[in-house]
Amino acid sequence: MSLRWKIAALAAATACLVALAVGVLVHVWTAMDVRSRAEMEATNTVYSAMDVYRRTGTLAGGAELDPADLPTALRHPADDDRRVAYDGRVEGNLGPSVWGAQRVGGPGSPVLAVRINMSPQLHDLRRLDASMAVASLVSLAAALPLAVYGAALVARRLRRVAETAARISAGDLDARTGPALGRARGRDEVTDIAATVDLMADSLGRRLRIERQFTADVAHELRTPVGGLLAATDLLPPGETEDLLRARVRDLRGLVEDLLEISRLDAGAEAPVRARVPLAAVVAEAVARTGLDTEVRVTEAPQGPRVQPLESVESVESVESVDTAATVETDPRRLERIVGNLVINAHRHGRTPVRVTVEGRTVVVRDHGPGFPTDLLLDGPRRFRTGTAERGAGHGLGLTIALGQARVLGAELRLDNAPDGGAVATLRLPR
Repeated sequence: MSLRWKIAALAAATACLVALAVGVLVHVWTAMDVRSRAEMEATNTVYSAMDVYRRTGTLAGGAELDPADLPTALRHPADDDRRVAYDGRVEGNLGPSVWGAQRVGGPGSPVLAVRINMSPQLHDLRRLDASMAVASLVSLAAALPLAVYGAALVARRLRRVAETAARISAGDLDARTGPALGRARGRDEVTDIAATVDLMADSLGRRLRIERQFTADVAHELRTPVGGLLAATDLLPPGETEDLLRARVRDLRGLVEDLLEISRLDAGAEAPVRARVPLAAVVAEAVARTGLDTEVRVTEAPQGPRVQPLESVESVESVESVDTAATVETDPRRLERIVGNLVINAHRHGRTPVRVTVEGRTVVVRDHGPGFPTDLLLDGPRRFRTGTAERGAGHGLGLTIALGQARVLGAELRLDNAPDGGAVATLRLPR
């Protein structure tokens, strides 16, 4: 149930409780007033009838002497004690009544009694109850649409705040709640929440911009000295030291290039150069460039007939010889970058066999290692967090770059773990 209907239901329940409480109070007060008036009438009637009886010896005002249905409480009143009692019995046309009684003379003398029928007053009470019930239902029917409308206004504003927060969480740091939740609606709790969300987005965007600018500045500043180091290694005499130093400088240059690529992706400066290419061939070429033992399978082409699965593909030529009709429109350089990073990540942090499957517009990279860490699946890849305890097992930038390049292509990259173990990265290219 949405918040709108919860608020409307709460308002309706409150209205029902108020109507019920008012109805009960009015009923009880009216019933007590009816009984009080009947008792007063019975007392006055007994007084008048007793005065007439003592002066003339006749019964007036419906008075009776020792009536058979007189309540037990009134059969033995004290001398000159005028008393009343309620009788709830219903006999024929007589409903609940109030009796008034007084002894005529001394002890043993008869009791003069008067019965006041309350049926007309109780009938009016029932009509009053029915009228109040109808009035309550009419009021509830009129108030419920107003409650739904008012709840819808609040729910709509809260929904907009929630949608804005979701967009910010998804990476859209320019999302704001908008002027509709600002001062034009006055200050209330929803406005405070909206203002807090906007302030949070401003602060988060400012911090991320500072971080991205810092990353870009560091990468640019390091590019020149790293290039000088790489050139200087050419001057070293051949040997084990030269090979080790050259490998470390290459790693450092790769890190700088990755940081520059991430800074361009963060700044939104990347734009795809699309071309129609055979998907299986591009994937096989990307796998071959890694130089790692990886199995490539083509299970279905997006167009044309099904193709036979390949046991192992080491180069682009072997894929083209099987099927060249399975083409997609994408940026092949960025696609190779994504597939290469996924394959390298699978070999670094997983276990063989590593299998790449091409099916339609989908590319799946699967290893048989421990799988992706739980925090990575929940929060996504984080820079310089590899999820492993080994040093030198990468810088944790490969998956970040793969996700960024997938967004540039408009593709979906999903990270998951297989039920029987192993990490699974699924890339779905758009149509």
